[in-house]
Amino acid sequence: QVQLVESGGGLVQAGGSLRLSCAASGRTFRTKVMGWFRQAPGKAREFVAAISWDGGQIRYLDSVKGRFTISRDNRENTVLVYLQMSSLKPEDTAVYYCVADPTSGSVGNTLPTSYRSWGQGTQVTVSS
Repeated sequence: QVQLVESGGGLVQAGGSLRLSCAASGRTFRTKVMGWFRQAPGKAREFVAAISWDGGQIRYLDSVKGRFTISRDNRENTVLVYLQMSSLKPEDTAVYYCVADPTSGSVGNTLPTSYRSWGQGTQVTVSS
């Protein structure tokens, strides 16, 4: 069964750091683009970052460039995807979702409807 499970969210002060983790069970994810979206209260889901299967291609939302870093670890039956977040701002407050397998197979796809697999989300709250 396809499953993405996020962890690592929490409450942090502005300027602080958090690392989100996503565990994707199943060998199929080893060859898939994976990434992160977020959704703030009252706002639409927003693309944050994506990484190709081998880590060779990465894309970020402009507002997180230089502050967030996406990485992945392809293991035998599990793929781990990380989002290291630094210099956090109150506007980064949102539920963060791990995603996988965009229909285009590309890190360039930033539409939430294009991703086939989603985690349940983890809350990140940045206080001012």
